[in-house]
Amino acid sequence: MMHDIYYIVSGPMVWISMVLFAAGSLYRVFSMGLLAAKKDHVVISYMNIRYALRSILHWIIPYASISMRRRPVMTAVAFSFHICLILTPIFLLAHVLLIKESWNISWWYLPDRIADAMTLTVIAGCIFFLIRRAIRPEVRYLTDASDYFLLALVAAPFASGFWAAQHWPGYNLALVIHILSGEVLLASIPFTRFSHMLFFPFTRGYMGSEFGGVRKAKDW
Repeated sequence: MMHDIYYIVSGPMVWISMVLFAAGSLYRVFSMGLLAAKKDHVVISYMNIRYALRSILHWIIPYASISMRRRPVMTAVAFSFHICLILTPIFLLAHVLLIKESWNISWWYLPDRIADAMTLTVIAGCIFFLIRRAIRPEVRYLTDASDYFLLALVAAPFASGFWAAQHWPGYNLALVIHILSGEVLLASIPFTRFSHMLFFPFTRGYMGSEFGGVRKAKDW
């Protein structure tokens, strides 16, 4: 039974999640561009590559903006969380080996101890954001059940993957949960609030262009 489930989640469902992610991402980005152009005919004319890149650069550097410096703890957690969230799956040895086996391509991978530390950083970040949503009134007011679900969805592949990597009891079940939750997370990106990762360069670029080219001011 477990073998059959593993075959399904590690075979057909991998391709399904990748197709949903790719197709959904293209659709969301394309539809966003059409909607923006339809609602505001000057969107494209506002865009300025210089000011757009300047804004994006400042917002991806820790503590480069005033708002980041005003919340040093939140900034440290947010940046470490997102860096580990993105880089750990890409450079994890087990994932690199799977890609090597499937497509005969490979790249540099993280040492196990560093990968474990980065995995725990993501899990700790999820716990931090969970507590923050529960105790900060201004955040709790904007929080609904879907926010807690999305936090759990992010934590699931990392927690189950760490469990499986340590070969603790229930290793086989943890491995299946790891693969399945990772696939659900990937497929959900274009259709949930996770889509901010797709829209960030465009929204940030637009804001930077408007502030720099029109208002002659900084947006950070």
